[in-house]
Amino acid sequence: MAKKIGTSGPIVGRYERGEMTPSVEVAKKLADTFDVTLDFLVDDTGRTAEIKDKAMLQRIMDIQALDTEDQKTIVHVLDSLLRDAKAKKAYAPQ
Repeated sequence: MAKKIGTSGPIVGRYERGEMTPSVEVAKKLADTFDVTLDFLVDDTGRTAEIKDKAMLQRIMDIQALDTEDQKTIVHVLDSLLRDAKAKKAYAPQ
C-alpha cells in the first residue's frame, strides 16, 4: 500500500498508530486506494466502523489489490460461508 500512496512502509505504520497525520494529498491517495471518499476517511462522528484487527484489515487490503473478477469471486465465497455460518447458528440447539 505504501507504494500506491507514494510513501514508505514505516510512514504508513505511523499513520496507523496515530503518530502522524497524512497530508491532504496522501489522504486523497488513501481514499482512492480504498475506493472511498475523503469524508469517509476523516469522519469523526463515529458513524463509520473502524477495523481494529490488523490481520483483517490486511486481508481486506489484499483483496482490494486484486482485479475486479477475483474480488467478485472472493466476495461470493465469503457470502456463501457467512450464510452457512448464520444458518448453522440459527438452527443450533439452545
